[in-house]
Amino acid sequence: MPTIVVDDKTDQVLMMAYVNEESYQLSLKTMQTWFWSRSRKELWHKGETSGNTQQIVAIQIDCDEDTLLMRVIPAGPACHTGHTSCFYRTVVDKNQEE
Repeated sequence: MPTIVVDDKTDQVLMMAYVNEESYQLSLKTMQTWFWSRSRKELWHKGETSGNTQQIVAIQIDCDEDTLLMRVIPAGPACHTGHTSCFYRTVVDKNQEE
């Protein structure tokens, strides 16, 4: 299931990843984010190697029950590039002056 991860204090969208039943149950048990890597076909605990863990504050589900939103307290950047958020590149922003 697609999962959006948001900083609980700033409301900034940090990342999007996928959970399966096992990673979801681990997230509930540990109150830290666990995901399913579709490319590597394995579980991964966010921050296991980098130390940039995410403490879960709340988990919400959308109206169709096919996407999760996890509100977290991050311990470091979410993106593997070192950026706070994986969404650091702007494609279009109509609010910016030309």
